[in-house]
Amino acid sequence: MGTSSLVKRAFKYRFYPTDAQAAELSRTFGCVRKVYNLALAARADAWTRQERMGYGQTSALLTTWKRTKELAYLAEVSSVPLQQALRHLQSAFAGFWGKRAKYPRFKSKRKSRASAEYTRSAFRYADGHLTLAKMAEPLDIVWSRPLPAGAAPSTVTVSRDSAGRWFVSLLCEDTPAPMPATTNAVGIDAGLTVLVTLSTGEKIPNPRHERRDRDRLARAQRALARKEKGSKNRAKARTRVARIHTLIADRRRDHLHKLTTRLVRENQTLVIEDLTVKNLLRNHTLARAVCDAGWRELRSMLEYKTAWYGRVLVTTDRWFPSTRLCSACGTVAGAMPLHVREWTCENCGTTHDRDGNAAINLLAAGLAVAACGADVRPHRESSSRSGRSVVKQETPPVRVGLPSR
Repeated sequence: MGTSSLVKRAFKYRFYPTDAQAAELSRTFGCVRKVYNLALAARADAWTRQERMGYGQTSALLTTWKRTKELAYLAEVSSVPLQQALRHLQSAFAGFWGKRAKYPRFKSKRKSRASAEYTRSAFRYADGHLTLAKMAEPLDIVWSRPLPAGAAPSTVTVSRDSAGRWFVSLLCEDTPAPMPATTNAVGIDAGLTVLVTLSTGEKIPNPRHERRDRDRLARAQRALARKEKGSKNRAKARTRVARIHTLIADRRRDHLHKLTTRLVRENQTLVIEDLTVKNLLRNHTLARAVCDAGWRELRSMLEYKTAWYGRVLVTTDRWFPSTRLCSACGTVAGAMPLHVREWTCENCGTTHDRDGNAAINLLAAGLAVAACGADVRPHRESSSRSGRSVVKQETPPVRVGLPSR
């Protein structure tokens, strides 16, 4: 228990480029976006002609594009990020054909993430100094935490967010520090009024990061709407809006990191519910609150942290009626609106806290799965008479089809 193995981890740092470095990176971002879009268009055209086109063919096309007068500027930046863009497109198509993702979309100058990936042949890292291809000086990186001893980055990804901040991410092999051995198990019920309720009875309040800055964000967005399109003032106003969004996102991410690290440190087995966040976001009454809670990011953090530190993460079936199932006698109650925070079982008379009862049921179901691989789909017949499937009653039912993934 608690053992750690060799994993690949990305260490992200902020850096401050010189004017020359910023100009070079901006050109690289533009070329990466151009190559990706050209390759995507070429593959789409090949498909209409019933021809197959993969990474090899698009790589040959890239060489041809560089020799044309219109696209000669592609040869002025490092070729490695351009090749990596083609590999990313190949991965996007592999996800699409494997029905794990939607069809790849064209990259937008304003809406898409500005980034470029460099492999070992396109950067030099030594003695805490990172120098990229086509640059004479190393990047001025703020080393907020040290890299693992003897680490040799395999790839370096440079990015610029919508607020104009520059970041560099170094992918290294590392062995996470082992966590103390434990046999504790916990059920985790996600909510909106309370961010998570644990089967131990503890409730972690929802900080509501977006609500704290909602008025400030609204003023900045109104100021942006008044600016003339294409003007410099509009660009400045857009940056001010982006800075507020990044501040909210940074606070949310920091809180979730601290919460998930604590949960993984204290428990060997963690049980969560397979919430369909994509469907919940289609409920416009709750979409804003669901996004602010960060359920998807919470699950993602738990997934990779449990893998790093040798813990076990169990995900129960999305149809498991954790809220309406009496944890004392196993009776399934009827429909339970969102405003009902406590309920009493008609069979045994036990009074339950809505979220605490759900967390206890999740823990019991998760331990059953971990012990014998049982399928967590009990009591579905209780709602078959109404012709509706059992849906978690944390939120009002969303009358849409389930996603394909």
